[in-house]
Amino acid sequence: MSYQHLFVNASSANLPLGKVVCVGRNYAEHARELNNPIPTEPLLFLKPATAVVPLDQPLRLPQGKGDVHYETEIALLIGQTLSGEVTEAQAHQAIAGVGLALDLTLRELQDQLKAKGHPWERAKAFDGACPLSHFVRPEQLPNLHDIQLQLHINGVLRQQGNSSQMITPIIALLQQIACVFTLQPGDVVITGTPAGVGVLASGDSLELAIPGVLKQSATVS
Repeated sequence: MSYQHLFVNASSANLPLGKVVCVGRNYAEHARELNNPIPTEPLLFLKPATAVVPLDQPLRLPQGKGDVHYETEIALLIGQTLSGEVTEAQAHQAIAGVGLALDLTLRELQDQLKAKGHPWERAKAFDGACPLSHFVRPEQLPNLHDIQLQLHINGVLRQQGNSSQMITPIIALLQQIACVFTLQPGDVVITGTPAGVGVLASGDSLELAIPGVLKQSATVS
């Protein structure tokens, strides 16, 4: 299944598909619901480009590997290189688009890996583990500290949050990531999930939204 970065009008972002930088436990209530400690600095991990699939195509879940959990997240499309110490203005200017992502997680496997002190990639970075929506231009969301996100499954509201609830806000997050490794044009940063994560099942119908700005439907095959 081919993927390319698109805006909501289906125009191409003209950016290559790069890595996905993920942030764990960036909403305190989500950390609490999984009985995880709240981190004192961003908890970062990666998904490769092979994990990315279009959200508007049927989602295929791994078979025989346990429950797959959904985690709805605000996604940032990077349009300029960020490396080392960058200013707030540079971080802001590097955002080429804002969208939504599902951080799909093999939860039982993740718990086993955590118990052994092992990395999470087997549970987080499998093929198809990062469905991405189309993006909106950043000027449509001028206040990055007040972005609502919602997930409905089969018509029932399952997740709802606001970027104001993030432990590390969006711009500070980009600044801290850039000090760890370079963000390049075409990379995506997904910024953590609010409380309400749960199991996906075959046949589920999903609707992800930034109310009034972006809405995208998905189905689980």
